[in-house]
Amino acid sequence: MPVEASLIQILACPACHAPLEDRTDADPAELLCTSGECGLAYPVRDGIPVLLVDEALPRDPHSTGGAASPA
Repeated sequence: MPVEASLIQILACPACHAPLEDRTDADPAELLCTSGECGLAYPVRDGIPVLLVDEALPRDPHSTGGAASPA
């Protein structure tokens, strides 16, 4: 279930307050921080963004924008 575009426009990264980028078409769905310094990926579960820093994953620098895979 995608996150509404109007909601994404008002959300910000809890860690650095940068805007978030919608990647709900990806698998798994996520919202990405647009800051180059922070770059966290927040999961979206059942259409609900989980904007907890403890739940976020760092983006994989070798991918096209997705979160890093757990080791």
